[in-house]
Amino acid sequence: MPLSKKTSRAVFAGFSSSKRAAKPATESDAGDENAVRGTVLVVGEALIDVVRRSNGHVSEHPGGSPANVALTLGRLGRPVRLLTWFGEDAYGSVLRNWLVGSRVELDPMSTGASHTSLATAILDETGAAQYDFDIEWRLPIGAEVGPDTVVVHSGSIAATLEPGSEAVLDIFSRAHMTATITYDPNIRPSLMGSPELVRERVETLVRIADVVKVSDEDLEWLYPKRSAEESAAAWHERTGGIVVLTRGGSGASAWTGHGRLDVEAPKVTVVDTVGAGDSFMGALIDGLGTAGLLGARRRAELRAISPEVMSEVLAQCVRVAAITVSRAGANPPRRAELDAQA
Repeated sequence: MPLSKKTSRAVFAGFSSSKRAAKPATESDAGDENAVRGTVLVVGEALIDVVRRSNGHVSEHPGGSPANVALTLGRLGRPVRLLTWFGEDAYGSVLRNWLVGSRVELDPMSTGASHTSLATAILDETGAAQYDFDIEWRLPIGAEVGPDTVVVHSGSIAATLEPGSEAVLDIFSRAHMTATITYDPNIRPSLMGSPELVRERVETLVRIADVVKVSDEDLEWLYPKRSAEESAAAWHERTGGIVVLTRGGSGASAWTGHGRLDVEAPKVTVVDTVGAGDSFMGALIDGLGTAGLLGARRRAELRAISPEVMSEVLAQCVRVAAITVSRAGANPPRRAELDAQA
């Protein structure tokens, strides 16, 4: 799949290779406890976001969509491991300290890159971002899912561009028998090419995933001839999985076995939108874990999630995203901060 900008550079390598309401998890049931406390494996890019604001100010923040999801999970107290690819350079040290400081376990195979990748976010007057990339991205050969893994998550660059997308597809397929699979397309048009080039890969991953989180912008780009709501509903009808559609400050919707459910977003002053969708995704995984719905053995209960539980999960998601957009960079809240605002 060709890159659309000369300033973007990417290197990839792959791995070898009866509905019922969900019941709350209990400490006495080992299976339920694993559904609550098992490890989340996040697979994907960790990089440095260089943010250029409309007033000329330039700042640098650690980020990358999957890394931001892992960071959110760690800050919310969820056991999480990140399988990524960055260099043992100054930027790599920034990433390592950032992740470890938020209780993210870094897979030891993640630091063999020749240099740490950069993503330049150019913000307009509203804080919305457009991206350009300088990326070296490889998935280390021999990486394992781990017996305690109850969720495997990926998305964005890591899950879409060939041949690296084949590695993500492989690990999703291998993990499906033991773990919940979650996916966020998080489209980057400047790196991924045209909708026609990306659509088949995205739809393949959607079919495997148990939970998909997608923005209205992504769906409108992928399917320009229909509304984002129509596309989200079509994904749910095709797969039976949970599909969550985010609309920034306009809230979010979920399609489940019980139909469509909507939630409003809190009103906040937006500093920038960097990492907002990723923090929402991390909060979504965390909320489903709190409900005891993670792991392959909980797949039926997850698909039959009640409207009440889904509403509680979405309420946490929009709160986490609102806090993230209220400050610069991908800076999601910690559990204590979130609880204090409840």
